[in-house]
Amino acid sequence: MHSTRSVITFVLIMTLLVALALAGMYSGLKPIHKKNEALYSKKATLSAISAHLPTQPSAMAEDEVISLFNNKIEQKVLNMKGQEVDASVVESAGYPGGKAENIDMAKEVKKPLDEQLLPLYVYNKDNGEKLYILYVRGKGLWDEIWGCVALEGDLNTIAGVAFDHKAETPGLGAEIKDNKSWYSQFTGKKIYDGDTFKSVYVRKGGAKDDVYEVDGISGATITADGVTEMLERGLEYYEPYLKSVKS
Repeated sequence: MHSTRSVITFVLIMTLLVALALAGMYSGLKPIHKKNEALYSKKATLSAISAHLPTQPSAMAEDEVISLFNNKIEQKVLNMKGQEVDASVVESAGYPGGKAENIDMAKEVKKPLDEQLLPLYVYNKDNGEKLYILYVRGKGLWDEIWGCVALEGDLNTIAGVAFDHKAETPGLGAEIKDNKSWYSQFTGKKIYDGDTFKSVYVRKGGAKDDVYEVDGISGATITADGVTEMLERGLEYYEPYLKSVKS
């Protein structure tokens, strides 16, 4: 029979070998994971302007997404004053590459407000018109929610949105991502009343204003309220930039 010491030694050795194997797999697969994560993020950004693309982002091959970003999209990074900052500032904030796509908003929202950076994407349509894609982040019922809001060239009319979440309830709060008929309501809404910023309100019981409101989500009032708050606060962060472009 094996002694207790022999059994313990065997278990420790096997544990060490498994740990080393898992560490090696993690290190080896990390570049692939990062690549897939970056591709998913790009597709999520493009989803806000899917109505203006020949192919739905979810159906695009990797080379199509990269080509679109390289040839049709300008990436800008803004400070909270609405000023565009150069790549060196972005890199010094901990984002190698210095592009908008490198910004981690989950990390940025933990910084003091005046130190945060904002990603901005400008899609150049074939007819010369531009669409501006802004990033917003907030809190749903259970955890974080986020999304992209695309504005027409007037910087007022919503051209499309794409929302996502970390842990909202399927069939309820998760509808902000899954229910196309719900989030398509945002297209055509306005975020300004004249020169006054207004945003878009998600109203429980149904929209009463066809310019600035959309219907709420049945059974998901807290998530819907989170979307309202996220849009109002997140879009307002971009106001200094929007005003500078308009002027």
